[in-house]
Amino acid sequence: MSAPNPSASATASTPPPEVDLAHEFLNRKTPMTTVRAVLHRYPAVSPAIVLVVAVIVFGLINSRFLALTNLSLISQQVAVIGALGIAETLVILTAGIDLSVGSAMVLSSIVVGNAATGLGLPGPLALLLGLVVGVATGFINGVLVTRLNLPPFIVTLGTLSIFTALTLLVSSGATVQGNQMPGLLTWTGLTVNILGVDITYGVLITVLLYVVVSFALARTAWGRHVYAAGDDAEAARLSGIRVGRVLLSVYALAGVIVGITAWIQIGRDFGASPNAATDANLSAITAVVIGGTSLFGGRGNLWGTLLGALIVGVFRNGLALAGLDVLYQTLAVGVLVIVAVSIDQWIRKVRK
Repeated sequence: MSAPNPSASATASTPPPEVDLAHEFLNRKTPMTTVRAVLHRYPAVSPAIVLVVAVIVFGLINSRFLALTNLSLISQQVAVIGALGIAETLVILTAGIDLSVGSAMVLSSIVVGNAATGLGLPGPLALLLGLVVGVATGFINGVLVTRLNLPPFIVTLGTLSIFTALTLLVSSGATVQGNQMPGLLTWTGLTVNILGVDITYGVLITVLLYVVVSFALARTAWGRHVYAAGDDAEAARLSGIRVGRVLLSVYALAGVIVGITAWIQIGRDFGASPNAATDANLSAITAVVIGGTSLFGGRGNLWGTLLGALIVGVFRNGLALAGLDVLYQTLAVGVLVIVAVSIDQWIRKVRK
């Protein structure tokens, strides 16, 4: 007769482990949760899909859409909003918002134009003065947000009106024509042929800005601090990050980009007008939101913003070629914004 096996009897008497059904239910993998996780990790995927589909659809509707001349036109239209989108993305990544980027850009362009024609400054000095004005607008916003702890929405809503008033004051409501300016100031409107497409130097500057700022965000400690401050400012502060200094640097850099965009705008319009780019503020925010950057901060990237700006340009151009009124173009962009924000809210529910 064999001896009893103590381990076997112990195993038989041990109750099976309890299964947390609620935990398994909340963490089960489904195709939708997988998609949401991918979109959370790669925010530029969804705008890239939308852009590709839009190009295919509009190309089928009207053969002129894919013509090289039309693609060149779209790139020129997107350059200004795309550049402003960089400044707006930086601010939104910190969980803020800047409603004044468009008015600040117009102010900078007016200062450049009047400095060259009214004060007789040479092109480089006039351009430098416009850049200083752009930096000043960003610095003012940053100081009000970081030193006085005012909400970015309220601050930039106020400075939007201030910058608009200063623009009218400096310009007296008059436009400075491009033929009155030094050639350097309108140089960004000149074109160079690349692979059969006429591309303006303003477009090339915009692309260069994306490369440089994207590198800074992705490969430097400053960029990591920007994301950390936007994701959780208090946690970033406790980890040793000087959040106030990071925010101030973001607004100042946004001002630099605004000043450069003013140069691109002058070349695009071949002049400096106080009435230029009246919808630039909202268009820049639209590009950022459609591009997948979260309005709650801490998630997104610049390449998504570029895709968002291209989507806006493609939709406006494609609908125009389809014979639809401007009203429907604006309607389509509004729908895109609502859909993009809804997707962002859905993506934010992903479990890390």
